[in-house]
Amino acid sequence: MSTEKSLVVAYYKFVDLPDFEARKQPLLELCEANGVKGTILLAHEGINSTMAGPEAGVEAVLEYLQSDPAIGELVVKRSWTDECPFYRMKVRLKKEIVRLGMPEVNPNDQVGEYVAPEDWNELISDPDVVVVDTRNDYEYEIGTFKGALDPNTKTFREFPAYVEKELADKKDKKIAMFCTGGIRCEKSTSYLLKEGFDKVYHLDGGILNYLEKVDPEDSMWEGDCFVFDNRVAVDHSLKKGDYEMCRACRHALTEEDLKSDKFVEGTSCPHCYDTLTEEQRVRAAERQRQVEISKALGRKHIGATQLEREEWREMKLKERADRNRKRED
Repeated sequence: MSTEKSLVVAYYKFVDLPDFEARKQPLLELCEANGVKGTILLAHEGINSTMAGPEAGVEAVLEYLQSDPAIGELVVKRSWTDECPFYRMKVRLKKEIVRLGMPEVNPNDQVGEYVAPEDWNELISDPDVVVVDTRNDYEYEIGTFKGALDPNTKTFREFPAYVEKELADKKDKKIAMFCTGGIRCEKSTSYLLKEGFDKVYHLDGGILNYLEKVDPEDSMWEGDCFVFDNRVAVDHSLKKGDYEMCRACRHALTEEDLKSDKFVEGTSCPHCYDTLTEEQRVRAAERQRQVEISKALGRKHIGATQLEREEWREMKLKERADRNRKRED
């Protein structure tokens, strides 16, 4: 069995890509040929991705992207993991590379002031600065910067409503925002400038860049950083944290959550059990069944052919027969 670690990279760039649709298939084929998995989003406004795989394969894809004059140099956050945190490669076409629900808000037109990780502590220590975490509530819950406000949003699309309700009277204040890799706070600053805010700042490269650049002894970060892959969260050294993830609602789960009667692997957890519809439960249960089939067959991705489903059923029937024989003995 191979012991090669997977290189995980996260990157995005707001750049005009009028031909973004034509880029999908060549990029997908290149990733698959190099054993790279994850997700790449393409839109008129740019590219956004987290992907992983063998180092040579990942670097080949990055080289291909950066050799494209329309894209150019990318700011890439790198980390390592024992297993690839993705099951397959997906290249998706979108209206926005991060969904605010307002395609007209484009950081290619205007954006707030970038603040380097080394200067971030000084900015957010200023009592006159309003520090806002632009991420979702389940991300904020397991880690954030000291003193940061939680907008209590379930999705990024709810952020404009939060601004209208809680920040509209603070247009003359300094507003400092941050997110995981920089993309949401970059778009947030563009939105705030469009709404008439005067002094808007954001953490360059996001939390991941801060954790990489700032010594833990000097850090104002508290907790772990949620990531949207099978690692669930990373600590200050960018190593996998101690959380599992609910596959139904994507909430990070603690040991206590996993012991709850409301936790059903792949289907529900204490954070979503009482809100799921029957249709959502059925869909989540089916997805979990596909995961179990893949694991039983030693596959690295979910989704099974009819033949593989039959093999899985035969395996389960054999296991059941073996258990019955043991009980009879």
